[in-house]
Amino acid sequence: MTAIEALTRSSSPAHESIPLPLQRFYYWEKTTPYRLYMNQPMSDGHAVEYTWKRVGNEVRRMATYLKSFNFAPGSCVALWSKNCAHWVMADLAIWMAGYVSVPLYPTLTAETANQILLHSEAKLLFVGKLDGWDSMKSGVPSDLPCVSFPLSPQNDFPTWDDLLKKNEPLRENPIRTAEELATIIYTSGTTGMPKGVMHNFGSLAAATSHASDIYQISSRDRVLSYLPLSHVAERLCMELASIYQGFTIYFADSLDTFARDLRVAKPTLFFAVPRIWTKFQMAILEKIPQNRLDFLLKIPGLAYVIRKKILTNLGLADARICISGAAPISASLIEWYDQLGLEISEAYGMTENFAYSHSSRKGMGRAGYVGQSNPGVVTKISEDGEILVHSPCTMMGYYKEPEKTAEVLMLDGFLRTGDKGEIDAQGRLKITGRAKEIFKTSKGKYVAPAPIEGYLLANTKIEQACVMGEGMPQPIALLMLSDAALKEAEDPYKKAKLTQDLEAWRKDVNEKIDAHERLKTLIIVNEAWTVENNIMTPTLKIKRNLLEARYHVRAETWFTSKQSVVWEE
Repeated sequence: MTAIEALTRSSSPAHESIPLPLQRFYYWEKTTPYRLYMNQPMSDGHAVEYTWKRVGNEVRRMATYLKSFNFAPGSCVALWSKNCAHWVMADLAIWMAGYVSVPLYPTLTAETANQILLHSEAKLLFVGKLDGWDSMKSGVPSDLPCVSFPLSPQNDFPTWDDLLKKNEPLRENPIRTAEELATIIYTSGTTGMPKGVMHNFGSLAAATSHASDIYQISSRDRVLSYLPLSHVAERLCMELASIYQGFTIYFADSLDTFARDLRVAKPTLFFAVPRIWTKFQMAILEKIPQNRLDFLLKIPGLAYVIRKKILTNLGLADARICISGAAPISASLIEWYDQLGLEISEAYGMTENFAYSHSSRKGMGRAGYVGQSNPGVVTKISEDGEILVHSPCTMMGYYKEPEKTAEVLMLDGFLRTGDKGEIDAQGRLKITGRAKEIFKTSKGKYVAPAPIEGYLLANTKIEQACVMGEGMPQPIALLMLSDAALKEAEDPYKKAKLTQDLEAWRKDVNEKIDAHERLKTLIIVNEAWTVENNIMTPTLKIKRNLLEARYHVRAETWFTSKQSVVWEE
């Protein structure tokens, strides 16, 4: 059974006037053949520049190779790689050959990758930049054909460059219809086995075209692609937006070179998750303490110089649009960047609506709100407070999961988001919690952890927070401190002072919330929460159910402690 045969329903009617992704690619390939499209840093330090003409040539040769397998139209071809120019080219080649792309997160375990490859019935796999390939490769079925990118780890697969030499470029310009399935995006798995979200070309076209209008994106823009392209937001903001608007993509080589890569790209558009914005803030405050920064920003004339220097050092001096998404960002962090002259706009969306739902318009943002409904989007709040969204980019359904599809797609076309929210008089949406994350204390009171965590994260010494308390008299919070705070805690005297500061912060937070939500204890965990140890998703969201399961046994001991701030031993 091919992916096309598995469709359960079509998405909202496609806008016939909006060109589809391949049509936009053909346009830039024809009209701007020698313009720089992608800049790919290599492991030896130099960068390879890809013009639209070069990209077109390589994509067409790879499409010829893919077509030589004679897979059934609509068959799935998977992509497993970190971001790179070849990721984008492989995606285009898959579409040009008449197939469906299935991106895999580059941090997946062998077991999860194997589940996705088998579930999607992938016929071929592109293998690219990956860390830990030795522990991952067992997830690839032994009979699955594979192609190796130039930046891939050592393997025995046919290489991209060799296949280009052996195949002629596809001469025609294949057109895929708006109703055809384009991609199956497997969710990041915060609540278990990922689900395969199906989107057709009409959905991709509507999201990209409208988003480009909202942010006035043009061919003069530049971006740095570093968050996983397998995630819907990065794919929309980087890959598809570049195909539609013809701007240049710079890629980050690694975490070690990220700061340098950002300064090289000097992006005019920059998308980041809240944890990245927090990391930037911490790096700045390590060089300029907050009290000194506050003082310098009050001096006329000098304030401009300080702001310019900070943003230049970050690589964001040319950024005209900065977006935060994928997880809640604290209002205090947005206000902190406002002082530097950097307006962070929030955006809200889901894999199920291709990240096209809500966004803050420039100059119209409100701290704590994710913005207004995007053009074509209708939003309403259900009787129990759940956010319901009707979008031109709503998914076709979950692949091979009609029952789960029916749980979230209502008969009137609205999508159940699973998020709780409220809308202000200007139509701006506020996310007040995740329906499935709300828990009940032993007193019978319901607690939404997200807003409390937002208050906690306003403290720059706290990098991550997880509020828990199912069946307990009062909630407690697990905290992962910043590297700077942990270094500070190595000194016993400073650790005692830090403990006092955190206790004071707990009291401040408790004054802002209802009595039944107030935190009894803060627990400082002694392990980092990372993608590598499976506590964070690839988009840097905590896996709450995993954390709660891991710490549940010790929760009662911590709760009954006489200390309100406990350091995990």
